[in-house]
Amino acid sequence: MTQANTPFTRGSARVLTVWDLVAVLLVLGTLVLLAQGSRGLLQPLPEPGFGAITLDPLALPQYALLTSLRMLGAMVLSLLFTFTYATWAAKSRRAEQVLIPLLDILQSVPILGFISVTVVFFMSLAPGRMLGAEMAAVFAIFTSQAWNMAFSFYQSLRTIPKELTEASRSFRLSPWMRFWKLEAPFAMPALVWNMMMSMAGGWFFVVASEAISVGDTTVILPGIGSYIALAIAQRDLAAIFWAIGTMLVVILIFDQLLFRPLVAWADRFRFEQGAGAPPPRSWVITMLRRSHLVARAVAPLANAWRRTYRPIADRPRPAPAAPKDAVVGKHWSDRLWYGAIAAICLAALWWIGTFVLEGVTLSEVGTAGLLGLATMVRVFVLIALASLIWVPVGVWLGLRPEAARIAQPIAQFMAAFPANLLFPLAVSAIVVLGLDPDIWLSPLMILGTQWYILFNVVAGASTIPSELRDIGTNFHVKGWLWWRRIALPAVFPFYMTGAITASGGSWNASIVAEIATWGDTTLKAHGLGAYIAEATDAGDFHRIVLGIAVMSAFVVVINRAFWRPLYELAERKFRLS
Repeated sequence: MTQANTPFTRGSARVLTVWDLVAVLLVLGTLVLLAQGSRGLLQPLPEPGFGAITLDPLALPQYALLTSLRMLGAMVLSLLFTFTYATWAAKSRRAEQVLIPLLDILQSVPILGFISVTVVFFMSLAPGRMLGAEMAAVFAIFTSQAWNMAFSFYQSLRTIPKELTEASRSFRLSPWMRFWKLEAPFAMPALVWNMMMSMAGGWFFVVASEAISVGDTTVILPGIGSYIALAIAQRDLAAIFWAIGTMLVVILIFDQLLFRPLVAWADRFRFEQGAGAPPPRSWVITMLRRSHLVARAVAPLANAWRRTYRPIADRPRPAPAAPKDAVVGKHWSDRLWYGAIAAICLAALWWIGTFVLEGVTLSEVGTAGLLGLATMVRVFVLIALASLIWVPVGVWLGLRPEAARIAQPIAQFMAAFPANLLFPLAVSAIVVLGLDPDIWLSPLMILGTQWYILFNVVAGASTIPSELRDIGTNFHVKGWLWWRRIALPAVFPFYMTGAITASGGSWNASIVAEIATWGDTTLKAHGLGAYIAEATDAGDFHRIVLGIAVMSAFVVVINRAFWRPLYELAERKFRLS
Protein backbone atom coordinates (compact mmCIF):
# COMPACT_ATOMS: atom_id res chain seq x y z
CA MET A 1 0.00 0.00 0.00
CA THR A 2 2.84 2.37 0.76
CA GLN A 3 4.35 1.72 -2.65
CA ALA A 4 1.03 2.49 -4.33
CA ASN A 5 0.90 5.97 -2.74
CA THR A 6 4.30 7.23 -3.85
CA PRO A 7 4.48 10.00 -6.45
CA PHE A 8 6.22 7.65 -8.86
CA THR A 9 3.34 5.20 -9.08
CA ARG A 10 0.19 7.17 -8.26
CA GLY A 11 -2.20 7.08 -11.22
CA SER A 12 0.32 5.39 -13.48
CA ALA A 13 2.35 2.20 -13.67
CA ARG A 14 5.33 3.99 -15.22
CA VAL A 15 8.24 5.20 -13.14
CA LEU A 16 8.92 8.19 -15.40
CA THR A 17 6.49 10.15 -17.55
CA VAL A 18 6.92 12.47 -20.50
CA TRP A 19 6.53 15.41 -18.12
CA ASP A 20 9.46 14.13 -16.06
CA LEU A 21 11.65 14.08 -19.16
CA VAL A 22 10.54 17.62 -20.07
CA ALA A 23 11.34 18.81 -16.54
CA VAL A 24 14.80 17.23 -16.65
CA LEU A 25 15.55 18.86 -20.01
CA LEU A 26 14.41 22.28 -18.78
CA VAL A 27 16.44 22.08 -15.57
CA LEU A 28 19.59 20.85 -17.32
CA GLY A 29 19.18 23.45 -20.05
CA THR A 30 18.81 26.21 -17.46
CA LEU A 31 21.95 25.09 -15.63
CA VAL A 32 23.92 25.00 -18.88
CA LEU A 33 22.76 28.49 -19.84
CA LEU A 34 23.62 29.87 -16.41
CA ALA A 35 27.08 28.35 -16.61
CA GLN A 36 27.55 29.71 -20.13
CA GLY A 37 26.44 33.20 -19.16
CA SER A 38 28.48 33.47 -15.98
CA ARG A 39 31.68 32.14 -17.51
CA GLY A 40 33.17 35.55 -18.28
CA LEU A 41 32.40 37.41 -15.03
CA LEU A 42 36.01 37.34 -13.80
CA GLN A 43 37.58 38.08 -17.16
CA PRO A 44 39.42 41.41 -17.67
CA LEU A 45 37.47 44.29 -19.16
CA PRO A 46 37.98 44.78 -22.92
CA GLU A 47 39.51 47.95 -24.25
CA PRO A 48 37.20 50.99 -24.42
CA GLY A 49 35.00 51.26 -27.48
CA PHE A 50 33.02 48.74 -29.47
CA GLY A 51 35.96 46.48 -30.27
CA ALA A 52 34.45 43.56 -28.35
CA ILE A 53 31.07 43.85 -30.13
CA THR A 54 30.34 42.51 -33.58
CA LEU A 55 27.28 43.03 -35.78
CA ASP A 56 27.46 39.44 -37.01
CA PRO A 57 23.93 37.98 -36.58
CA LEU A 58 25.50 34.69 -35.42
CA ALA A 59 26.63 36.47 -32.25
CA LEU A 60 23.06 37.47 -31.31
CA PRO A 61 22.13 34.21 -29.48
CA GLN A 62 25.05 34.70 -27.09
CA TYR A 63 24.21 38.39 -26.68
CA ALA A 64 20.55 37.52 -26.04
CA LEU A 65 21.56 35.03 -23.34
CA LEU A 66 23.75 37.57 -21.54
CA THR A 67 21.10 40.29 -21.69
CA SER A 68 18.41 37.87 -20.46
CA LEU A 69 20.51 36.79 -17.48
CA ARG A 70 21.12 40.42 -16.51
CA MET A 71 17.39 41.13 -16.68
CA LEU A 72 16.49 38.05 -14.65
CA GLY A 73 19.05 39.02 -12.02
CA ALA A 74 17.56 42.50 -11.85
CA MET A 75 14.07 40.98 -11.58
CA VAL A 76 15.09 38.90 -8.56
CA LEU A 77 16.51 42.02 -6.88
CA SER A 78 13.32 43.93 -7.76
CA LEU A 79 11.15 41.25 -6.11
CA LEU A 80 13.22 41.38 -2.93
CA PHE A 81 12.99 45.18 -2.95
CA THR A 82 9.22 45.05 -3.55
CA PHE A 83 8.43 42.61 -0.75
CA THR A 84 10.41 44.62 1.80
CA TYR A 85 10.11 48.26 0.74
CA ALA A 86 6.43 48.25 -0.30
CA THR A 87 5.35 46.18 2.70
CA TRP A 88 7.13 48.52 5.10
CA ALA A 89 5.49 51.54 3.45
CA ALA A 90 2.02 49.95 3.55
CA LYS A 91 2.21 48.87 7.20
CA SER A 92 3.97 51.81 8.86
CA ARG A 93 2.47 55.28 8.80
CA ARG A 94 5.81 56.90 9.58
CA ALA A 95 7.66 54.85 6.99
CA GLU A 96 4.98 55.62 4.39
CA GLN A 97 5.50 59.37 4.82
CA VAL A 98 9.14 58.94 3.81
CA LEU A 99 9.23 55.89 1.55
CA ILE A 100 6.43 56.81 -0.87
CA PRO A 101 7.76 60.32 -1.67
CA LEU A 102 11.21 58.74 -1.96
CA LEU A 103 9.77 56.19 -4.40
CA ASP A 104 8.30 59.08 -6.41
CA ILE A 105 11.78 60.56 -6.64
CA LEU A 106 13.48 57.27 -7.47
CA GLN A 107 11.14 56.46 -10.34
CA SER A 108 11.69 59.92 -11.80
CA VAL A 109 15.49 59.83 -11.65
CA PRO A 110 16.65 58.96 -15.17
CA ILE A 111 18.57 55.75 -15.60
CA LEU A 112 21.51 57.83 -16.81
CA GLY A 113 21.40 59.59 -13.46
CA PHE A 114 21.82 56.29 -11.62
CA ILE A 115 24.52 55.15 -14.03
CA SER A 116 26.51 58.36 -13.75
CA VAL A 117 26.63 58.02 -9.95
CA THR A 118 26.96 54.24 -9.51
CA VAL A 119 29.14 53.03 -12.38
CA VAL A 120 32.38 54.16 -10.72
CA PHE A 121 31.31 52.57 -7.42
CA PHE A 122 30.53 49.17 -8.95
CA MET A 123 33.66 49.23 -11.09
CA SER A 124 35.71 49.83 -7.93
CA LEU A 125 34.30 46.65 -6.36
CA ALA A 126 36.02 44.52 -9.01
CA PRO A 127 38.72 46.70 -10.61
CA GLY A 128 39.50 45.79 -14.19
CA ARG A 129 37.07 42.86 -14.19
CA MET A 130 33.81 42.26 -16.01
CA LEU A 131 32.07 41.56 -12.69
CA GLY A 132 32.02 45.25 -11.71
CA ALA A 133 30.60 46.27 -15.08
CA GLU A 134 28.01 43.48 -14.88
CA MET A 135 26.88 44.67 -11.44
CA ALA A 136 26.56 48.22 -12.79
CA ALA A 137 24.43 46.98 -15.71
CA VAL A 138 22.21 44.81 -13.48
CA PHE A 139 21.69 47.73 -11.09
CA ALA A 140 20.79 50.02 -13.99
CA ILE A 141 18.20 47.50 -15.21
CA PHE A 142 16.95 47.13 -11.62
CA THR A 143 16.21 50.87 -11.53
CA SER A 144 13.95 50.44 -14.57
CA GLN A 145 12.02 47.54 -12.98
CA ALA A 146 11.70 47.94 -9.22
CA TRP A 147 9.65 51.12 -8.77
CA ASN A 148 6.66 49.95 -10.80
CA MET A 149 6.48 46.64 -8.93
CA ALA A 150 6.80 48.37 -5.55
CA PHE A 151 3.94 50.76 -6.35
CA SER A 152 1.73 47.86 -7.47
CA PHE A 153 2.39 45.81 -4.34
CA TYR A 154 1.88 48.84 -2.10
CA GLN A 155 -1.42 49.64 -3.79
CA SER A 156 -2.63 46.05 -3.39
CA LEU A 157 -1.72 45.92 0.30
CA ARG A 158 -3.60 49.17 0.93
CA THR A 159 -6.76 47.92 -0.82
CA ILE A 160 -7.15 44.45 0.75
CA PRO A 161 -10.87 43.98 1.55
CA LYS A 162 -11.63 44.62 5.19
CA GLU A 163 -13.40 41.31 5.67
CA LEU A 164 -10.24 39.42 4.69
CA THR A 165 -8.15 41.45 7.13
CA GLU A 166 -10.68 40.81 9.91
CA ALA A 167 -10.68 37.09 9.11
CA SER A 168 -6.89 36.96 9.47
CA ARG A 169 -7.20 38.66 12.85
CA SER A 170 -9.90 36.22 13.92
CA PHE A 171 -7.57 33.34 13.13
CA ARG A 172 -4.78 35.18 15.00
CA LEU A 173 -2.29 34.83 12.18
CA SER A 174 1.22 36.01 12.89
CA PRO A 175 2.54 38.88 10.72
CA TRP A 176 4.73 36.42 8.78
CA MET A 177 1.85 34.03 8.13
CA ARG A 178 -0.58 36.85 7.31
CA PHE A 179 1.86 38.16 4.70
CA TRP A 180 2.20 34.82 2.90
CA LYS A 181 -1.37 33.60 3.39
CA LEU A 182 -3.29 36.83 2.71
CA GLU A 183 -1.32 39.86 1.60
CA ALA A 184 1.08 38.40 -0.96
CA PRO A 185 -1.59 36.15 -2.56
CA PHE A 186 -4.05 39.05 -2.81
CA ALA A 187 -1.43 41.24 -4.48
CA MET A 188 -0.04 38.52 -6.73
CA PRO A 189 -2.32 38.88 -9.84
CA ALA A 190 -1.53 42.58 -10.20
CA LEU A 191 2.12 42.06 -9.29
CA VAL A 192 2.58 39.45 -12.04
CA TRP A 193 1.27 41.83 -14.68
CA ASN A 194 3.55 44.56 -13.36
CA MET A 195 6.48 42.14 -13.44
CA MET A 196 5.80 41.77 -17.17
CA MET A 197 5.77 45.53 -17.52
CA SER A 198 8.97 45.85 -15.51
CA MET A 199 10.71 43.25 -17.64
CA ALA A 200 9.61 45.19 -20.71
CA GLY A 201 10.92 48.37 -19.09
CA GLY A 202 14.29 46.70 -18.74
CA TRP A 203 14.30 45.99 -22.46
CA PHE A 204 13.37 49.61 -23.15
CA PHE A 205 16.51 50.87 -21.37
CA VAL A 206 18.78 47.99 -22.31
CA VAL A 207 20.90 50.21 -24.60
CA ALA A 208 21.70 52.63 -21.78
CA SER A 209 22.39 49.70 -19.42
CA GLU A 210 24.90 47.84 -21.61
CA ALA A 211 26.54 50.71 -23.52
CA ILE A 212 27.49 52.99 -20.62
CA SER A 213 29.30 56.24 -21.32
CA VAL A 214 29.84 58.79 -18.53
CA GLY A 215 32.46 61.40 -19.33
CA ASP A 216 35.77 59.58 -19.82
CA THR A 217 34.39 56.28 -18.48
CA THR A 218 33.11 53.95 -21.21
CA VAL A 219 31.85 50.43 -20.52
CA ILE A 220 30.58 48.22 -23.34
CA LEU A 221 29.11 44.88 -22.30
CA PRO A 222 28.27 42.18 -24.85
CA GLY A 223 24.51 42.07 -25.22
CA ILE A 224 21.58 43.11 -27.36
CA GLY A 225 21.72 46.66 -26.00
CA SER A 226 25.31 47.25 -27.04
CA TYR A 227 24.57 45.52 -30.37
CA ILE A 228 21.75 48.05 -30.97
CA ALA A 229 24.00 50.97 -29.94
CA LEU A 230 26.66 49.90 -32.43
CA ALA A 231 24.08 49.37 -35.18
CA ILE A 232 22.73 52.89 -34.64
CA ALA A 233 26.23 54.37 -34.61
CA GLN A 234 27.05 52.63 -37.92
CA ARG A 235 23.57 53.22 -39.45
CA ASP A 236 23.19 49.49 -40.14
CA LEU A 237 19.48 48.88 -40.77
CA ALA A 238 19.98 45.16 -41.37
CA ALA A 239 21.58 44.75 -37.94
CA ILE A 240 18.69 46.66 -36.34
CA PHE A 241 16.17 44.28 -37.93
CA TRP A 242 18.21 41.30 -36.70
CA ALA A 243 18.12 42.79 -33.18
CA ILE A 244 14.35 43.29 -33.39
CA GLY A 245 13.86 39.68 -34.46
CA THR A 246 16.07 38.40 -31.65
CA MET A 247 14.18 40.49 -29.08
CA LEU A 248 10.89 39.06 -30.34
CA VAL A 249 12.16 35.49 -29.95
CA VAL A 250 13.50 36.14 -26.44
CA ILE A 251 10.25 37.82 -25.35
CA LEU A 252 8.24 34.86 -26.63
CA ILE A 253 10.51 32.50 -24.67
CA PHE A 254 10.04 34.59 -21.53
CA ASP A 255 6.29 34.54 -22.14
CA GLN A 256 6.13 30.74 -22.42
CA LEU A 257 8.59 29.79 -19.69
CA LEU A 258 8.03 32.56 -17.12
CA PHE A 259 5.10 34.93 -17.46
CA ARG A 260 2.37 32.67 -18.83
CA PRO A 261 3.02 30.15 -16.02
CA LEU A 262 3.00 32.99 -13.48
CA VAL A 263 -0.33 34.32 -14.81
CA ALA A 264 -1.85 30.82 -14.64
CA TRP A 265 -0.49 30.29 -11.13
CA ALA A 266 -1.57 33.72 -9.85
CA ASP A 267 -5.13 33.19 -11.13
CA ARG A 268 -5.77 30.95 -8.12
CA PHE A 269 -5.44 34.01 -5.87
CA ARG A 270 -8.13 36.11 -7.54
CA PHE A 271 -10.64 37.65 -5.11
CA GLU A 272 -13.61 35.77 -6.49
CA GLN A 273 -16.61 34.21 -4.76
CA GLY A 274 -18.51 32.99 -7.79
CA ALA A 275 -17.66 30.86 -10.78
CA GLY A 276 -15.56 32.95 -13.13
CA ALA A 277 -14.13 32.49 -16.58
CA PRO A 278 -12.06 29.40 -17.40
CA PRO A 279 -8.66 29.74 -15.72
CA PRO A 280 -5.61 30.51 -17.86
CA ARG A 281 -3.49 27.52 -18.80
CA SER A 282 0.24 26.93 -19.20
CA TRP A 283 2.07 23.82 -20.30
CA VAL A 284 4.86 24.65 -17.85
CA ILE A 285 2.37 24.60 -14.94
CA THR A 286 1.00 21.30 -16.24
CA MET A 287 4.53 19.89 -16.39
CA LEU A 288 5.31 21.02 -12.83
CA ARG A 289 2.10 19.49 -11.49
CA ARG A 290 2.42 16.16 -13.30
CA SER A 291 6.14 15.58 -13.00
CA HIS A 292 6.93 13.07 -10.25
CA LEU A 293 10.58 14.17 -10.19
CA VAL A 294 9.61 17.77 -9.51
CA ALA A 295 7.25 16.69 -6.72
CA ARG A 296 9.99 14.64 -5.06
CA ALA A 297 12.57 17.43 -5.47
CA VAL A 298 10.46 20.23 -3.99
CA ALA A 299 8.91 18.20 -1.15
CA PRO A 300 11.77 18.91 1.34
CA LEU A 301 11.69 22.61 0.47
CA ALA A 302 7.91 22.74 0.89
CA ASN A 303 8.13 21.01 4.29
CA ALA A 304 10.86 23.39 5.44
CA TRP A 305 8.77 26.38 4.31
CA ARG A 306 5.71 25.15 6.18
CA ARG A 307 7.73 24.95 9.38
CA THR A 308 8.15 28.74 9.27
CA TYR A 309 4.44 29.10 10.07
CA ARG A 310 3.92 29.19 13.81
CA PRO A 311 1.00 27.13 15.15
CA ILE A 312 -2.07 29.12 16.16
CA ALA A 313 -1.84 27.97 19.75
CA ASP A 314 1.68 29.38 20.09
CA ARG A 315 0.81 32.87 18.92
CA PRO A 316 0.27 35.61 21.48
CA ARG A 317 -3.12 37.26 21.74
CA PRO A 318 -3.50 40.88 20.55
CA ALA A 319 -2.06 43.42 22.96
CA PRO A 320 -4.53 45.54 24.97
CA ALA A 321 -5.23 49.12 23.98
CA ALA A 322 -2.52 51.61 24.84
CA PRO A 323 -3.15 53.93 27.83
CA LYS A 324 -3.38 57.70 27.45
CA ASP A 325 0.21 58.25 28.59
CA ALA A 326 1.40 56.04 25.74
CA VAL A 327 -0.69 58.07 23.29
CA VAL A 328 0.87 61.30 24.53
CA GLY A 329 4.32 59.76 24.20
CA LYS A 330 3.46 58.71 20.66
CA HIS A 331 2.61 62.33 19.79
CA TRP A 332 6.02 63.46 21.00
CA SER A 333 7.73 60.67 19.06
CA ASP A 334 5.82 61.78 15.95
CA ARG A 335 7.09 65.32 16.39
CA LEU A 336 10.65 64.09 16.79
CA TRP A 337 10.20 61.92 13.68
CA TYR A 338 8.94 64.82 11.59
CA GLY A 339 11.69 67.05 12.92
CA ALA A 340 14.34 64.51 11.94
CA ILE A 341 12.85 64.22 8.44
CA ALA A 342 12.79 68.00 8.06
CA ALA A 343 16.41 68.27 9.22
CA ILE A 344 17.55 65.59 6.76
CA CYS A 345 15.67 67.25 3.90
CA LEU A 346 17.13 70.66 4.67
CA ALA A 347 20.64 69.19 4.91
CA ALA A 348 20.19 67.39 1.57
CA LEU A 349 18.82 70.56 -0.03
CA TRP A 350 21.77 72.56 1.29
CA TRP A 351 24.29 70.01 -0.01
CA ILE A 352 22.66 69.79 -3.44
CA GLY A 353 22.39 73.57 -3.75
CA THR A 354 26.01 74.11 -2.72
CA PHE A 355 27.29 71.43 -5.09
CA VAL A 356 25.24 72.64 -8.06
CA LEU A 357 26.03 76.34 -7.63
CA GLU A 358 29.75 75.57 -7.66
CA GLY A 359 29.47 74.72 -11.36
CA VAL A 360 26.41 76.57 -12.71
CA THR A 361 24.84 79.99 -12.38
CA LEU A 362 21.45 80.91 -10.98
CA SER A 363 20.24 81.78 -14.47
CA GLU A 364 20.94 78.21 -15.60
CA VAL A 365 18.90 76.91 -12.68
CA GLY A 366 16.01 78.96 -14.04
CA THR A 367 16.65 77.58 -17.52
CA ALA A 368 16.51 74.03 -16.16
CA GLY A 369 13.17 74.88 -14.55
CA LEU A 370 11.76 76.13 -17.86
CA LEU A 371 12.99 73.00 -19.61
CA GLY A 372 11.23 70.99 -16.90
CA LEU A 373 7.98 72.81 -17.68
CA ALA A 374 8.33 71.84 -21.35
CA THR A 375 8.85 68.19 -20.45
CA MET A 376 5.94 68.35 -17.98
CA VAL A 377 3.54 69.52 -20.71
CA ARG A 378 4.65 66.62 -22.92
CA VAL A 379 4.12 64.13 -20.08
CA PHE A 380 0.59 65.32 -19.25
CA VAL A 381 -0.56 65.38 -22.86
CA LEU A 382 0.88 61.94 -23.57
CA ILE A 383 -0.58 60.36 -20.40
CA ALA A 384 -4.02 61.75 -21.26
CA LEU A 385 -3.87 60.39 -24.80
CA ALA A 386 -2.58 57.00 -23.62
CA SER A 387 -5.38 56.78 -21.03
CA LEU A 388 -8.08 57.46 -23.62
CA ILE A 389 -6.71 54.68 -25.80
CA TRP A 390 -5.59 51.96 -23.38
CA VAL A 391 -8.15 52.05 -20.56
CA PRO A 392 -10.98 50.73 -22.80
CA VAL A 393 -8.61 48.23 -24.42
CA GLY A 394 -7.35 47.05 -21.01
CA VAL A 395 -10.87 46.55 -19.66
CA TRP A 396 -11.84 44.60 -22.78
CA LEU A 397 -8.80 42.34 -22.48
CA GLY A 398 -9.14 41.87 -18.73
CA LEU A 399 -12.70 40.59 -19.11
CA ARG A 400 -11.66 38.15 -21.85
CA PRO A 401 -8.87 35.85 -20.64
CA GLU A 402 -8.51 34.13 -24.02
CA ALA A 403 -7.94 37.46 -25.79
CA ALA A 404 -5.57 38.56 -23.01
CA ARG A 405 -3.47 35.42 -23.53
CA ILE A 406 -3.09 36.28 -27.21
CA ALA A 407 -2.35 39.95 -26.57
CA GLN A 408 0.03 39.32 -23.68
CA PRO A 409 3.21 38.57 -25.68
CA ILE A 410 2.31 41.25 -28.23
CA ALA A 411 1.99 43.88 -25.51
CA GLN A 412 5.22 42.69 -23.91
CA PHE A 413 7.05 43.07 -27.21
CA MET A 414 5.62 46.55 -27.85
CA ALA A 415 6.45 47.63 -24.30
CA ALA A 416 9.98 46.27 -24.66
CA PHE A 417 10.62 47.96 -27.99
CA PRO A 418 13.48 50.45 -27.35
CA ALA A 419 12.85 53.97 -28.59
CA ASN A 420 16.35 53.92 -30.09
CA LEU A 421 15.18 51.48 -32.77
CA LEU A 422 12.72 54.07 -34.08
CA PHE A 423 15.39 56.74 -34.40
CA PRO A 424 16.05 55.96 -38.09
CA LEU A 425 12.37 56.38 -38.94
CA ALA A 426 11.81 59.36 -36.61
CA VAL A 427 14.93 61.30 -37.62
CA SER A 428 14.44 60.64 -41.34
CA ALA A 429 10.76 61.63 -41.29
CA ILE A 430 11.37 64.81 -39.27
CA VAL A 431 14.24 65.91 -41.53
CA VAL A 432 12.50 65.09 -44.83
CA LEU A 433 9.14 66.59 -43.86
CA GLY A 434 10.63 69.58 -42.00
CA LEU A 435 8.72 68.80 -38.78
CA ASP A 436 9.26 70.37 -35.38
CA PRO A 437 11.34 68.06 -33.12
CA ASP A 438 9.73 69.60 -30.02
CA ILE A 439 6.43 68.03 -31.08
CA TRP A 440 7.29 64.98 -33.13
CA LEU A 441 9.97 63.53 -30.87
CA SER A 442 7.48 63.57 -27.97
CA PRO A 443 5.71 60.28 -28.88
CA LEU A 444 8.98 58.46 -28.24
CA MET A 445 8.58 59.34 -24.54
CA ILE A 446 5.35 57.37 -24.20
CA LEU A 447 6.46 54.50 -26.43
CA GLY A 448 7.44 52.29 -23.49
CA THR A 449 5.58 53.87 -20.58
CA GLN A 450 2.03 53.79 -21.99
CA TRP A 451 1.99 50.06 -21.33
CA TYR A 452 2.07 50.67 -17.58
CA ILE A 453 -1.51 51.88 -17.97
CA LEU A 454 -2.58 48.94 -20.16
CA PHE A 455 -1.03 46.23 -17.97
CA ASN A 456 -2.46 47.64 -14.74
CA VAL A 457 -5.94 48.09 -16.21
CA VAL A 458 -5.86 44.51 -17.56
CA ALA A 459 -4.87 43.31 -14.09
CA GLY A 460 -7.69 45.33 -12.52
CA ALA A 461 -10.36 44.21 -14.97
CA SER A 462 -9.35 40.56 -14.55
CA THR A 463 -10.06 40.81 -10.79
CA ILE A 464 -13.63 42.11 -11.19
CA PRO A 465 -15.76 39.51 -9.36
CA SER A 466 -18.04 37.54 -11.65
CA GLU A 467 -21.05 38.27 -9.39
CA LEU A 468 -20.54 42.00 -10.03
CA ARG A 469 -20.52 41.38 -13.77
CA ASP A 470 -23.60 39.14 -13.44
CA ILE A 471 -25.46 41.88 -11.57
CA GLY A 472 -24.76 44.29 -14.41
CA THR A 473 -25.98 41.74 -16.94
CA ASN A 474 -29.17 40.91 -14.99
CA PHE A 475 -30.09 44.57 -14.60
CA HIS A 476 -29.23 45.27 -18.26
CA VAL A 477 -26.61 47.87 -17.35
CA LYS A 478 -24.98 48.82 -20.65
CA GLY A 479 -23.13 51.60 -22.44
CA TRP A 480 -21.74 54.54 -20.51
CA LEU A 481 -23.74 53.56 -17.40
CA TRP A 482 -21.86 50.22 -17.29
CA TRP A 483 -18.53 52.00 -17.60
CA ARG A 484 -19.45 54.58 -14.95
CA ARG A 485 -20.93 52.18 -12.39
CA ILE A 486 -18.97 48.94 -12.88
CA ALA A 487 -15.87 49.05 -15.08
CA LEU A 488 -14.22 52.37 -14.20
CA PRO A 489 -14.73 52.11 -10.40
CA ALA A 490 -13.37 48.55 -10.45
CA VAL A 491 -10.19 49.39 -12.37
CA PHE A 492 -9.63 52.90 -10.99
CA PRO A 493 -7.18 51.87 -8.19
CA PHE A 494 -5.18 49.84 -10.70
CA TYR A 495 -5.30 52.65 -13.25
CA MET A 496 -3.90 55.07 -10.69
CA THR A 497 -0.93 52.78 -10.08
CA GLY A 498 -0.36 52.56 -13.83
CA ALA A 499 -0.79 56.30 -14.39
CA ILE A 500 1.63 57.23 -11.59
CA THR A 501 4.30 54.85 -12.83
CA ALA A 502 3.66 55.85 -16.46
CA SER A 503 4.09 59.50 -15.50
CA GLY A 504 7.37 58.83 -13.69
CA GLY A 505 8.49 56.54 -16.50
CA SER A 506 7.77 59.21 -19.10
CA TRP A 507 9.99 61.67 -17.25
CA ASN A 508 12.64 58.99 -17.18
CA ALA A 509 12.20 58.17 -20.87
CA SER A 510 12.64 61.82 -21.81
CA ILE A 511 16.43 61.35 -21.66
CA VAL A 512 16.11 58.87 -24.53
CA ALA A 513 13.32 60.56 -26.47
CA GLU A 514 14.31 64.24 -26.46
CA ILE A 515 17.59 63.56 -28.29
CA ALA A 516 17.45 61.27 -31.32
CA THR A 517 20.61 60.28 -33.17
CA TRP A 518 20.96 58.39 -36.43
CA GLY A 519 24.52 58.24 -37.64
CA ASP A 520 25.80 61.82 -37.91
CA THR A 521 22.32 63.38 -37.68
CA THR A 522 21.11 64.48 -34.24
CA LEU A 523 17.75 66.08 -33.44
CA LYS A 524 16.99 67.63 -30.08
CA ALA A 525 13.75 68.70 -28.43
CA HIS A 526 13.85 71.40 -25.79
CA GLY A 527 13.34 69.65 -22.47
CA LEU A 528 14.89 68.49 -19.24
CA GLY A 529 15.62 65.00 -20.59
CA ALA A 530 17.83 66.38 -23.36
CA TYR A 531 19.57 68.62 -20.80
CA ILE A 532 20.43 65.61 -18.58
CA ALA A 533 21.51 63.46 -21.54
CA GLU A 534 23.92 66.13 -22.79
CA ALA A 535 25.33 66.69 -19.29
CA THR A 536 25.86 62.93 -18.88
CA ASP A 537 27.67 62.63 -22.19
CA ALA A 538 29.92 65.52 -21.15
CA GLY A 539 30.52 64.08 -17.68
CA ASP A 540 29.36 67.38 -16.11
CA PHE A 541 28.23 66.22 -12.67
CA HIS A 542 27.07 69.69 -11.57
CA ARG A 543 24.56 69.84 -14.40
CA ILE A 544 23.65 66.17 -13.99
CA VAL A 545 22.74 66.80 -10.34
CA LEU A 546 20.89 70.00 -11.27
CA GLY A 547 18.84 68.22 -13.94
CA ILE A 548 18.01 65.27 -11.68
CA ALA A 549 17.10 67.59 -8.78
CA VAL A 550 14.79 69.69 -10.96
CA MET A 551 13.18 66.57 -12.46
CA SER A 552 12.69 65.02 -9.00
CA ALA A 553 11.15 68.26 -7.72
CA PHE A 554 8.68 68.35 -10.60
CA VAL A 555 7.66 64.72 -10.10
CA VAL A 556 7.28 65.02 -6.33
CA VAL A 557 5.17 68.20 -6.56
CA ILE A 558 2.97 66.72 -9.30
CA ASN A 559 2.51 63.47 -7.39
CA ARG A 560 1.74 65.24 -4.12
CA ALA A 561 -0.65 67.79 -5.62
CA PHE A 562 -2.33 65.75 -8.35
CA TRP A 563 -1.69 62.00 -8.38
CA ARG A 564 -1.66 61.30 -4.64
CA PRO A 565 -5.12 62.79 -3.91
CA LEU A 566 -6.52 60.67 -6.73
CA TYR A 567 -4.69 57.63 -5.37
CA GLU A 568 -6.18 58.17 -1.90
CA LEU A 569 -9.63 58.58 -3.47
CA ALA A 570 -9.19 55.24 -5.25
CA GLU A 571 -8.02 53.59 -2.05
CA ARG A 572 -10.89 55.01 0.02
CA LYS A 573 -13.86 54.83 -2.33
CA PHE A 574 -13.23 52.10 -4.89
CA ARG A 575 -11.79 49.19 -2.92
CA LEU A 576 -13.56 45.80 -2.97
CA SER A 577 -14.92 45.88 0.57
